[in-house]
Amino acid sequence: MEVIISLQSTISKLENALSQMTQNGTNTTLVKKRLQAVNIGLATLEHVWNQKPHHYTQEDLAEARYVITGLFPSIENSYVKSKAGSPQRTLLKRRIKALELAIQAIDDLSAK
Repeated sequence: MEVIISLQSTISKLENALSQMTQNGTNTTLVKKRLQAVNIGLATLEHVWNQKPHHYTQEDLAEARYVITGLFPSIENSYVKSKAGSPQRTLLKRRIKALELAIQAIDDLSAK
């Protein structure tokens, strides 16, 4: 359940960033790609764990996997800089685990 909540939180954070960037007239291409990738990651986890249907193609899954993998360096860097036992570190640890499981679910679906 924590994994689903973590991904939903990440999606919410990306939606807020997209909204702010749109209002500011900033380029939103990267945030849109990340938002799409995390949505696909969540959908694949829900498919694998709860048998919920998804409508993503193999190409969508491959792109999502690539984008999610690209998130790890910055998240891990923030994790290393965070203080042990802090709420931020706990959040980042859960986010890393959730994204790892999303990639695993994408890989499982891609193999079928």
